[in-house]
Amino acid sequence: MRIGIDLGGTKIEALALDGSGSDRFRRRIPTPRDDYDATIAAICGLVRDAEAAAGPSTVGVGVPGAESRATGTIKNANSTWLTGRPLREDLSRELKRDVRLANDANCFALSEATDGAGAGQPVVFGVIIGTGTGGGLVVDGRVLVGANAIAGEWGHNQLPWPEGDEWPGRGCYCGRTGCIETFLSGPGLTEDHAGATGLRLEATEVVARAAAGDSRANATLERYERRMARALASIINVVDPDVIVLGGGLSKIDRLYDNVPRLWSGFVFSDRVDTRLVRARHGDASGVRGAAWLGKNKDERF
Repeated sequence: MRIGIDLGGTKIEALALDGSGSDRFRRRIPTPRDDYDATIAAICGLVRDAEAAAGPSTVGVGVPGAESRATGTIKNANSTWLTGRPLREDLSRELKRDVRLANDANCFALSEATDGAGAGQPVVFGVIIGTGTGGGLVVDGRVLVGANAIAGEWGHNQLPWPEGDEWPGRGCYCGRTGCIETFLSGPGLTEDHAGATGLRLEATEVVARAAAGDSRANATLERYERRMARALASIINVVDPDVIVLGGGLSKIDRLYDNVPRLWSGFVFSDRVDTRLVRARHGDASGVRGAAWLGKNKDERF
């Protein structure tokens, strides 16, 4: 049995998978925001409940950040109460076993590469577009973490080939301006529409209005598609993945899967682009499924 924990900013989800990848236990609880000790207790409680239902298991945890190679503590976490904390060490001590820990976007990519929309493909780039913009890279079924534990962090590169007023761009929480995340996240889409129209709408409302024929909402989505095409073209130029899998709330925008590949060919350094853009097979469950799959390759480094 394998237990996966998806530690999000608003919810913590636990999932137990059997050897065939079938669910044996699933539960979500609210995240104790800004309370590190309560977060540790909540995760341990979910693991114990999962084992009571499904039996002894390995444990993998997906986190909204990365574990520093230098200190063993969490860095780059937008759930700021985790930053600087030895999360893996504390969980291992409380649960009295080794705990696998990885970035949540890496977990998403691993899930989709293992038995999702990228299954069987040699190089899979997983993208989460929601509150933030994350990415993870899986090569031959293994998560590529990198020397600095930041492989796949495309959201904190600057938007390539900037147009019009896209440069220098809005400020990002990382301290820089013009990051891809500030354009392609849900809040980024909201800000762009507000700047163009004076209307502050959630991304879902912009999409709904565009579908109903609102020309200003449609223009916002067209800008979004051009920006995603350029951002992903830069990934294709460096990594050349077989498949790019989209997850997160904005991955539900159907028109992306036709329009973005049509637009990215003008920026990819090739006479033909065979990379496919696909929707995640496991949807919102991909992160927690990927956390459960952590460690399936025994020599893998996280």
